[in-house]
Amino acid sequence: MSKNIIVAAVLATTGALPAYADFPERPLQIVVPYSAGGSTDLGMRVVADAFERQFDGIQVVVRNQPGGGGAIGTSAAIHARPDGYTLGAGAQGPIAIKPHIGGADYVIDDVEFIGLFARSLQVMVACSDAPFSDYASFVAYAAETAPQIGNSGAGGANHISAEAFARAAHINVESIPFGGSSEARTACIGGHIDAMVASPAEARAAAEAGQMTPIFVMEEERIAMFPDTPTAVEMGVDFTWSSYKGLVAPRGLPDDVLEWLRDAVKQVAEDPEFIATMTEMGEFVTYEDGPAFEARVRADGEMAHAVLEELGLLGMNN
Repeated sequence: MSKNIIVAAVLATTGALPAYADFPERPLQIVVPYSAGGSTDLGMRVVADAFERQFDGIQVVVRNQPGGGGAIGTSAAIHARPDGYTLGAGAQGPIAIKPHIGGADYVIDDVEFIGLFARSLQVMVACSDAPFSDYASFVAYAAETAPQIGNSGAGGANHISAEAFARAAHINVESIPFGGSSEARTACIGGHIDAMVASPAEARAAAEAGQMTPIFVMEEERIAMFPDTPTAVEMGVDFTWSSYKGLVAPRGLPDDVLEWLRDAVKQVAEDPEFIATMTEMGEFVTYEDGPAFEARVRADGEMAHAVLEELGLLGMNN
């Protein structure tokens, strides 16, 4: 019996994935457009481990290719040969925002969306000594005086989210860019800015220490970590925002390879061990198939374009 027939038979008997005899025949590579050790890198390494655990004989290599705000590695992934062996980390900034800022040689239409498996939620927090402490007082203050809201850099995801919320809520904000999220957090704790967009994990730690106060969560529904903190939606503002982690590839993959990869991501996202590990890392594990993932990215891209145009930042890096 040939090797291909044996592999196909094993996959067929497990019922895990369609039995495509010709894929994969060699290691898969996931290009992470950031340096090693960050949340995207760590998340993709958990994905790689889950792939290897779920599918016998498959090897997945994670390659870091940072630079250009994520554009360099993302470009390498989506301009690779469309055979399914080179994949990319589908991060929000490089795909939904970067093409509008400039410095990227690709657009959303160049991307094949495999599937989304995790999201990083966002919480607006009041900083130390802020003149507001809850949603109502924040909005009332911002209707009269623009609060200073820190972000990790002009044109970044949390800059866009704060400005997009302000547009949706018809309030005023003054965005204050810093050289990274840690600098913004330090300024927030020190009372040098009024508010910032934080991850649930850092918001909880700072809130428990009395250094920040959660104002609202950028989700459709309240989250378990902050059961007493409302969402903007329930307060009457149709606004949600989160960054995310998924897998993308170049356009033009063979249909059977694309189906294999999409089925594989779905199986990994539903694996209990994968869910437990990602949850411990502070990620909100959720699965979206390729079309749903693409729809999310396109909606974010449209929102980012509108905000950047209003701020005069379209093409600022060209």
